[in-house]
Amino acid sequence: MKINVTYEQYEQMYKKASRNSASALNTLKAFLIGGSICLAGQGLGELYRGLGLSEKTASAAVSVSLILTSVVLTAFGLYARLAKHGGAGTLVPITGFANAVAAPAIEYKTEGLITGVGVKIFTVAGPVILYGTLAASVYGAVLFLMRLTA
Repeated sequence: MKINVTYEQYEQMYKKASRNSASALNTLKAFLIGGSICLAGQGLGELYRGLGLSEKTASAAVSVSLILTSVVLTAFGLYARLAKHGGAGTLVPITGFANAVAAPAIEYKTEGLITGVGVKIFTVAGPVILYGTLAASVYGAVLFLMRLTA
């Protein structure tokens, strides 16, 4: 079925359907929510170091704690609510990456472990892992070659 719509009609429909974003407010909310996530991570780090963990162990414990929190919030649908208001502020920290892996897995679990979770778990995070690994490999090779010539 073909729909005949003129450019002017399409533009009117587009303007009616789209809404203006309050970019200043969105930026502020992203900053505050993303900053709060980072502040929570810093607080956990201080707590873990106060409990006697070394710097390296405390850093690992903070990462694990933030990832676990993100996955639990994703499972209960709370991370999506937070992301609705926080926008990019919820994507930048490690919690955003954990959410990107957990959300498709939870969404497609009804299709089974292999054809659902196994196939869809890295739909969002896969490109990040792929190109992050590629970039790290290139960087490592360049660094290696620089040290050979030094």
